Amino acid sequence: MLPFARLTIIGLGLIGSSVARGVRAQMPAVRITGHDADPAVRKRAVALGICDDVTDTSGAAVLDADLVILCVPVGAMGAVAAEFAADLPADAIVSDVGSCKQSVAEALSAVLPDAIIIPAHPVAGTEKSGPDAGFSTLFKGRWCILTPPENAPEVAIERLRIFWQQLGADVELMDARHHDMVLAVTSHLPHLIAYTIVGTADDLEGVTQSEVIKYSAGGFRDFTRIAASDPVMWRDVFLSNKDAVLEMLQRFSEDLSALQRAIRYGKGDELESLFARTRNIRRSIVEQGQDDDAPDFGRKH
Repeated sequence: MLPFARLTIIGLGLIGSSVARGVRAQMPAVRITGHDADPAVRKRAVALGICDDVTDTSGAAVLDADLVILCVPVGAMGAVAAEFAADLPADAIVSDVGSCKQSVAEALSAVLPDAIIIPAHPVAGTEKSGPDAGFSTLFKGRWCILTPPENAPEVAIERLRIFWQQLGADVELMDARHHDMVLAVTSHLPHLIAYTIVGTADDLEGVTQSEVIKYSAGGFRDFTRIAASDPVMWRDVFLSNKDAVLEMLQRFSEDLSALQRAIRYGKGDELESLFARTRNIRRSIVEQGQDDDAPDFGRKH
């Protein structure tokens, strides 16, 4: 069963192009129309053939859409939606892929007051960006969280659920504010820490005469991978979800201070207890299929 016949994707970077590729593979009868604000990205999307049509304006892209998915930075959602508001069909469902949900819901509702809006967040991605970075199986076995408002039609929620399930995702419904708190811990704070650690290493480059980069061990390499993520996207994430991020950052700072005291005063048992507990969390992530247990974190040698 096809939940939608005509899909519009606004923003053809990693996530948008992966949605297009996934639909091509799993729902080939669906007509895909794409748009991106960057002419170079539009040109590349045409060359890759990931859409049936790529339009020069967002208004033209949504004219006959059943489902519109915004794959743009969360800070741009409202402005982008305002551009196509006058051309949006009355029965079209508008969704997104942003990492923050409360701010997106508010921004979209403000400019599309009569539209059916169901925010979504596929919890998947890589440090790469652009239309060439996408691939059809990006969402396979990953969670996609839907945060529908209270007035969202049940049939629309179910259609969107089926859409993401056909792309291979496991779908769960969640309150938008609760989503933002959860993701502040599992995604936003780790990115903030990664950016900070890599920035600190860069500041120390002059002191260590390039040894930080030259002798980077696995842990630092993993942080640099996270810190290579799209800077515009993450700038908007932190500003859009600042309340939850600041709350989690305060909690992290308190825990870090406790860890500092344990090291300072030689509390080995306390350190070992913490490290054992966190290792069990890693095992749980692997057991739930959110990562694999390949040696050396899957690095190729």
